[in-house]
Amino acid sequence: MPSFSAELPADLWRRWIAHSAALLDSYRARTGGDLVSRGGGAEAEAERLLTAPFVVVSHGAEADPMLNYGNRVALALWEMNVERLLATPSRLTAEPMLREARERLLTQTAREGFISGYEGVRISATGRRFHISNVTIWNVADAAGAPAGQAATFARWTYL
Repeated sequence: MPSFSAELPADLWRRWIAHSAALLDSYRARTGGDLVSRGGGAEAEAERLLTAPFVVVSHGAEADPMLNYGNRVALALWEMNVERLLATPSRLTAEPMLREARERLLTQTAREGFISGYEGVRISATGRRFHISNVTIWNVADAAGAPAGQAATFARWTYL
């Protein structure tokens, strides 16, 4: 069976290998833990992250951050393909009335480096609402240590 990464355009997969390293390294630096087992090279780690049985999603550091990564579980939960994910401002993952609270959460994360234990309601691309819990959100830095956005991971959600 071909790997999930084989379904991605080659140029995107190359970018996601580098971004996966930033996600994994930043998570370790902020939390002291690992999202997936490390080793076997950057491509193997990126494949493990992409196919992990929990959500990993991230956005960039733009003024209105755009989603820039979603693993297989994230894409399924938000009911979108990779192309749509990459064209989506991350604020649209929350309903309009919850966006201010989401922004406060991201500001707190930016200040503290990471937070864990968050829970809230999110919305898929098709409008399906779901409650997420035990979420960890962390600041992502690129290979040079410059801020590169934020990421979140969680394994629990309930459709509403």
